[in-house]
Amino acid sequence: MKLKTVVLAGTALAFAGSAAVAEDMTLVSWGGAYQASQKAAYADPYVADHPDVTIIWDESSAEAVAKLRAMNEAGNVTWDLVDVVASDAIRLCDEGLAMEIDPDVDLAAAPDGTSAADDFGDLLVSECFIPQIVYSTTFGYRSDVADWGGKEPDDICDVFDLEAFPGKRALEKRPINNMEWALLCDGVAKEDVYDVLETEEGLDRAFAKLDTIKDSVVWWSAGAETPQLLADSEVVIGSTYNGRLFALIEEQKQPVKMLWDAQVFDLDGWIIPTGLPAERLAAVKDFVKFATDTQRLADQAKYISYGPARKSSAPLVGKHADLGIDMAPHMPTDPNNAKNTFLYNYEWWADYRDDIDAKFQAWLSQ
Repeated sequence: MKLKTVVLAGTALAFAGSAAVAEDMTLVSWGGAYQASQKAAYADPYVADHPDVTIIWDESSAEAVAKLRAMNEAGNVTWDLVDVVASDAIRLCDEGLAMEIDPDVDLAAAPDGTSAADDFGDLLVSECFIPQIVYSTTFGYRSDVADWGGKEPDDICDVFDLEAFPGKRALEKRPINNMEWALLCDGVAKEDVYDVLETEEGLDRAFAKLDTIKDSVVWWSAGAETPQLLADSEVVIGSTYNGRLFALIEEQKQPVKMLWDAQVFDLDGWIIPTGLPAERLAAVKDFVKFATDTQRLADQAKYISYGPARKSSAPLVGKHADLGIDMAPHMPTDPNNAKNTFLYNYEWWADYRDDIDAKFQAWLSQ
């Protein structure tokens, strides 16, 4: 059989499909610990069953919307499967850049016969979105900061308290989450945040709160940056994805702790770009059906502390594959970690993202 090529950007690894596999298939993810968990949980097993194909991982998911728009405008979509957050999936679906899927046809049923639609349930937030994980964006902080006098942050608003907790902060270089945290710490109730943020006055209020720490912020774009900044003591507290912090704390044994307060729950999953030729589409669907089944999503939790999107996967989550520690207490959904969570509004950001992105970048340049 002729060797086939799959591109999941970044690292070459054998991948395959028993169905017809396009000679070039491009799959896009985020790099780092998350992509490594995907590789271990379902790409490697898929390769073991299909040794005639090669996978290459692309790490461009942070730019997925802009790049897919450009590819579509040029009439040359070179990606075949793209890992995105839920709000980006909604935008891509609304713009006709992501293909609608039928979960009960395109995805595997649960082992007990429960349909995929029922198994994923409310996490199917878009007709084009194939959920993989529940994760959160939250904060990690150095536990050995001398200037803090033995105190440790336990409230999201400690991020904005430069007097009690001096030092550099790391925040993502985009408005999502930062605007919500700013309003929460300016006294807005959780249930009112998006109503306030929808107004010019609310935007000004969020930016004014962020202004109070702007000079102490190191801005990050890739999820791996905050863990490295914390490890190098270049920042004392910083936001990133909870799985990145898990790796820093439990695998690298850095003197860092989690600040779970007001963690923002989000979903991550696949979209299939529209307009793929039949052969490429068949290959992508073959992989997706395997990669999102009950066992594969449960297996991913052996490598990273993200909750599987399927209800049937949750009981199968056990110990870390290498560390041997119970993974359940490290999940963002664990009751001890989820005492005060903030629920991310996917549809709101899908509607307002482009406009607020522009305002945020303008504010950054001031």
